[in-house]
Amino acid sequence: MKTQELFTVLKSNKDKSLLFEYAPNLLVGANYHITEVKHVTIDSVDCGAQTDAWKETIIQLWESPMELGKTEYMSVYKALSILKKVEKMKPFQLTSEVKFEYGNTTFHTTQLFVNDFEIRGNNLMFKLAVEKTDCKAKSTCGTSTTLSTSEPEEQHALVEEPCCSPSGNCC
Repeated sequence: MKTQELFTVLKSNKDKSLLFEYAPNLLVGANYHITEVKHVTIDSVDCGAQTDAWKETIIQLWESPMELGKTEYMSVYKALSILKKVEKMKPFQLTSEVKFEYGNTTFHTTQLFVNDFEIRGNNLMFKLAVEKTDCKAKSTCGTSTTLSTSEPEEQHALVEEPCCSPSGNCC
């Protein structure tokens, strides 16, 4: 989800409570706060020696241990007011991908992308997901995905060659 789309969804649902599902059927606690907004520029080189650059908006969510019993979630209106305050200080790149940074005692801290959102009664829920790593230089490095064909009736398994094999074109 791009930052502009996030703002559009929030502005259309100001009267709702804001919830985040960080894993299937697991919600960030009602005691969460928006503690940091990061405007990040990624400048990268992949294993095929190709450069890339992009921007991300990362919104950090933190559960306050002082508010463990809290049952009312932050309103979308309040979240928007926080983001508007940030925007006055550091303007958003509206075309950048938005991610939420979150972790708790049973879930490792990570940056989660917005997989989807839904309205459930008086709640706006963003469904977050972990992004898988991938080799961007598969064709350059000669990495291929092949199917094992030992037995036609058996389920085929994916076998990947190492991305930076000595015979590949990796850096």
